[in-house]
Amino acid sequence: MPVKNRLADLLPEMTAWRRDFHESPELMFEVHETAAKVARYLHDFGCDEVVAGIGRTGVVGVIKGRAGGSGRTLGLRADMDALPILEDTGLSYASKNAGVMHACGHDGHTTMLLGAAKYLCETRNFDGTAVVIFQPAEEGGGGGRVMCEEGLMSRFGIDEVYAMHNWPGQALGTFAIRPGPFFAASDEFRIVVEGKGGHAAKPHEAVDTVVISSQIIMALQTIASRTVDPTQQVVVSVTSIESSSKAYNVLPQRVTLRGTVRSLEEDVRDLAEARVTEIARGTALALGAQAQVTYTRGYPVMVNADVETGYAAEAARRVAGDCAVAPLIMGGEDFSYMLNERPGAYILLGNGDTAPVHHPQYNFDDEIIPLGSSWFVELIETRLPLR
Repeated sequence: MPVKNRLADLLPEMTAWRRDFHESPELMFEVHETAAKVARYLHDFGCDEVVAGIGRTGVVGVIKGRAGGSGRTLGLRADMDALPILEDTGLSYASKNAGVMHACGHDGHTTMLLGAAKYLCETRNFDGTAVVIFQPAEEGGGGGRVMCEEGLMSRFGIDEVYAMHNWPGQALGTFAIRPGPFFAASDEFRIVVEGKGGHAAKPHEAVDTVVISSQIIMALQTIASRTVDPTQQVVVSVTSIESSSKAYNVLPQRVTLRGTVRSLEEDVRDLAEARVTEIARGTALALGAQAQVTYTRGYPVMVNADVETGYAAEAARRVAGDCAVAPLIMGGEDFSYMLNERPGAYILLGNGDTAPVHHPQYNFDDEIIPLGSSWFVELIETRLPLR
């Protein structure tokens, strides 16, 4: 079954929705305008129930099938938030909110799920309940965690849950997925190195926090190269260095390092956390300074359930004719919280040869909207078939 004809016909309308979302991006949990539009669309489509304010600004729509006798419920999730990036696309519908941009395609994800919701409300060609979930704060805020903490799964009786992400660099309109660990756990650390400030011309009278911080940065790379089993994945990156002095001739009293750790297994995550702390403190102590380490765990590993991955892949094959095996991805994704609560799967949909996500020149390709919407619909109709 290829793209649904009705969804292909809806492309101009859905493109208008997507570009309207793109013009008015919002950050984190502050997606008030976006959420209000989503809720209004769901009401207009004829959802049996529309609930706003879950996870602060999340929106949930409930659509009951024609038979309604199976008692089973599937959740379909899209994210709504944008990124604090200054857009550089030159598009006629570029962001009107300076410094805020839909640079990850969440405007497209929201549109695809809205298209699926409209179709499902019109046809009701399934036995059970479809729950469409529009989530805030995927980009670092943990909106998925907050929605789950507020009882999303139990409140709506969700049995399985599915989501997708557009993927630049993957052929336009193609699907890819993998079972098991898929996206990495995403942690962050802050290391404050405290030494003894002084004149740059008299380093022997100071404890040089810049040199010590440099040693720490290099030593942290041994976590991947010399601590973790080379058949396992870990990334340790220092992404920010800030000193307490801005003068060229002053050795600063303090240097602050910030960074991230990515891993795909809990034992590797534990080991990396321990080694970041030990290396920072030990290196600083050996060179006459002190290091304070704050390690914060973020999104957990996102794990696709084996059986549900098969369902998702089959739905993709019905829509696009094939579904490839996706690579492991060291980026984080807070759909992991929903998959920790219920079995389900996350799939990639190719955005073609475009700028990467989180880039000021990225743009979602509207041509893939009917494919994404059709995949959502196919999941509902095949997992909740009419008897």
